[in-house]
Amino acid sequence: MECKVIDRGRRCLRLATMRLPYMFLFLLLFSAGGLLLLLHLQYLTETIHEQAPGGKHRHRQQQPDQCPYCPDNNTRTPSSRDVQKLSRVDPVNVWNPRFPVAQDKGAVPQITKNYRKLLKSSALLQQLNSTSAGQAFNNYQRLTQIQQSRRELLRQVCAKYRSFTRTISRMQVSRIYVEDTHKLLYCEVPKAGCSNWKRVLMVLQGQASSTAELRHDQVHYENHLKRLDSFTYAQIIHRLKTYTKVLFLREPLERLVSAFRDKFESPNSYYHPVFGKPIITKYRANASRSALLTGEGVTFKEFIQYLLDVRRPVGMDIHWERVVQLCSPCLIDYNFIGKFETLEEEANFLLRQIGAPANLTFPSFKDRNPNAARTSSRITQEYFSRLSLSERQKTYDFFYMDYLMFNYSKPFSDLH
Repeated sequence: MECKVIDRGRRCLRLATMRLPYMFLFLLLFSAGGLLLLLHLQYLTETIHEQAPGGKHRHRQQQPDQCPYCPDNNTRTPSSRDVQKLSRVDPVNVWNPRFPVAQDKGAVPQITKNYRKLLKSSALLQQLNSTSAGQAFNNYQRLTQIQQSRRELLRQVCAKYRSFTRTISRMQVSRIYVEDTHKLLYCEVPKAGCSNWKRVLMVLQGQASSTAELRHDQVHYENHLKRLDSFTYAQIIHRLKTYTKVLFLREPLERLVSAFRDKFESPNSYYHPVFGKPIITKYRANASRSALLTGEGVTFKEFIQYLLDVRRPVGMDIHWERVVQLCSPCLIDYNFIGKFETLEEEANFLLRQIGAPANLTFPSFKDRNPNAARTSSRITQEYFSRLSLSERQKTYDFFYMDYLMFNYSKPFSDLH
């Protein structure tokens, strides 16, 4: 009997031992299911919270190398090349279906933090394409294309008209100023902003901290700048091959009138006796003794007679000499051809290209006779109206190559 009881207990113990793993497994599965249910409920709660006002949505932070040209990436300022790439990017679709939005037609979509980032990025992208950075890049392209067109036209004209000589003499580089720090060669064309260009060169060389502190006499008479003809021939050739060569010019007849007004209509202790006296002596009938002694009061018509005379009583002057003679543009391959009509914009564009200090800009003040109006096309027309058609035609013919090389149109409709 006792043995039977013991055997039954052993069988019960064995059965209980066999059922234990199944019970443990059941409890484990039940716990896991409960945990999953809890997580799902939490997810639903967070989703509802995000769709409510003031809700937040966390997303993995964007790494800088994921989008190097994204506007909201503060790793660096977009360059002009970056702006060009940005201009080819399609507009950002801010209503991305991956993010929760209200589905009711009348409801206003709730914008999460990432939505705001996308909206901000899209607005900044449009701003870059339409304002400062985009405009700067467009200006860069425009000015670069202008330079290419001017240089190409000059090459075509020179190929048609130039002589076969390629020898460079000291006389042909005597009007070129040298700035070694920024490797710049500037050919001086008087009455085309040359005084202010000399100021800029002196600042680039470190001789002054700003252009405003340099007086007219310092710029023109104290020899602070070196000319290219002061170097050895080997040094001249080296600079012509390796430096940036710059030429700024002006509408030829407008430049001529500007020179006349400056040298003959204003007091001048050099041009009146040296040029005025022989001009009045040869071209004015019944000249007064005072005019013959002082050379004052030369008329524009007398000045043009002197200019066109193959037997001038006095030689030429750089202020009304042709650019083709001053700067030898068919012999020297200029890298930059600027015009007085757009002087400040093109000069500042050039300064940025050569790496000039950021605070250095081309000055706009008038160097001489600041109270007199600048010579304009209207003033030029008024002066030439004093001449006959023949005189106007001959003056245009005198400057014809300057008109042709640098793409200036005929100044008067009755010229041929």
